[in-house]
Amino acid sequence: MDLVRFESFYYRYKGNEEYSLNNINLRIKENNSKFILLAGETGSGKTSLIRCMNGLIPQFYAGFYRGKVEIHGRNTTETSIADLSTEVGIVFQNPENQLISMNVEHEIAFGLENLGVPPKEISNRIQETTSLTEIEHILDKAPFELSGGEQQRVALASILVLEPKILILDEPTALLDPYMAKKIINLLHEIRKEKNLTILISEHRLDLILPFTEQIILMKNGSIIEHDTCEKIINGEKFQNLRLNKPIIYSIFNELKKEKLYSKKIPTSIPEAVKLLKS
Repeated sequence: MDLVRFESFYYRYKGNEEYSLNNINLRIKENNSKFILLAGETGSGKTSLIRCMNGLIPQFYAGFYRGKVEIHGRNTTETSIADLSTEVGIVFQNPENQLISMNVEHEIAFGLENLGVPPKEISNRIQETTSLTEIEHILDKAPFELSGGEQQRVALASILVLEPKILILDEPTALLDPYMAKKIINLLHEIRKEKNLTILISEHRLDLILPFTEQIILMKNGSIIEHDTCEKIINGEKFQNLRLNKPIIYSIFNELKKEKLYSKKIPTSIPEAVKLLKS
């Protein structure tokens, strides 16, 4: 069964004449843990695509649509957003907007309580999740007292505790300084390994994310223009031609290839570059 499946899906927001999503066809398979980058220029449709995956489009954001979106076999137009939350968890750009409880522990427990999970299991899940996200020391604090990085971890914990099959993040480092951004990306990599979880992340800081990326979904003008392995896409023309914040290491090796001074694949990190140059 597919974990995520879009079939000829079109969508435009209410009041808009142009489609934000055009003929989207996408399949992400189940039981195949991956770190997937969703990349595209500003306005390419990435956030709209993400909103489709937990039913916000079209259940919350009204508009015209046709086609089908399924999450683990469940049609997102026929399944409530609450029920979809057990399949897909989404952390949006500003975590503060997702935090509504008086303290961190209540915030993490909130979704489980609404689903009727027994208290003992809630306690066990909170303990496991807070340990994984390293926030045990702030459980009694109010969300508004926390730093941006801490709020991001709390939002992440409140999603992970529901044990979704896919975790989706929309620009999770946008409001963080470079140090905290790197820590969050490293944490996501560890979570994927620990939980054997598929992670789909929309992110502009490609220098942080590419070293961990296994697949890339490229978007432009509301359409998916390519979906393939990281290696194939970053060595291709479509990625090269998009106006993205590409890492310095990519720019250097891409230029070397253009000048025919280098013919191997483009590396995603300095250690990989050193290894390729030595081989």
